[in-house]
Amino acid sequence: MKRREFALGATAFALPGLLALPAHAQSGPGYVTLKERAPVESPAGQIEVIEFFSYGCSHCKNFEPMFSAWKKAAPKDVNVRLVHVGFQTSFEPLQRIYYALETMGPAALEKVHGKVFDALQTERKRVDKPEVLFPWIAEQGVDRAKFEEAYKSFGVASKLRRAVQLQEAYKVEGTPALGIAGKYYTDGSMAGGFERMIQIANNLIAQERKR
Repeated sequence: MKRREFALGATAFALPGLLALPAHAQSGPGYVTLKERAPVESPAGQIEVIEFFSYGCSHCKNFEPMFSAWKKAAPKDVNVRLVHVGFQTSFEPLQRIYYALETMGPAALEKVHGKVFDALQTERKRVDKPEVLFPWIAEQGVDRAKFEEAYKSFGVASKLRRAVQLQEAYKVEGTPALGIAGKYYTDGSMAGGFERMIQIANNLIAQERKR
């Protein structure tokens, strides 16, 4: 979903203060090559792929099963990361959910990640509100005290700042979007659909292996 259109999709409410910005310039066959490389965290020999998403984006909810399956099948030399965008400060509560789960480890993240989309968009639970979120987290079998500690931690606050830096480095204009190898960017609108996004990512990964 484009920044200018960013809302909670199927939900009956929206987060306040969502920003409208100009669109990305088209400069390639469904993707753009960045003028300046974005930072990567993957070790040498690994090709980094980042999915930029938001729990409040209905397109991200629809893309999640496809991307999750692709991620699980990704070759060993591909390091896949997720970055929850923060187009405005109103995105912060949802960002904190993701990064708190990430901090708690893969088991907690895998258990709850997909459920956050459903709770927010299908069940219309205001999990962007701590008084709703924390009891709901406990209902999912996650240690509430540990989650609250992570949610409020300096470490998670640092991850939020890092997420914004990365989205700006990749010049993210909509979600879901993919950043590949610190060099390339594509999103659903630019690529012309979810399957094409995955195809473009595969092609660029293969291209990077030849370098």
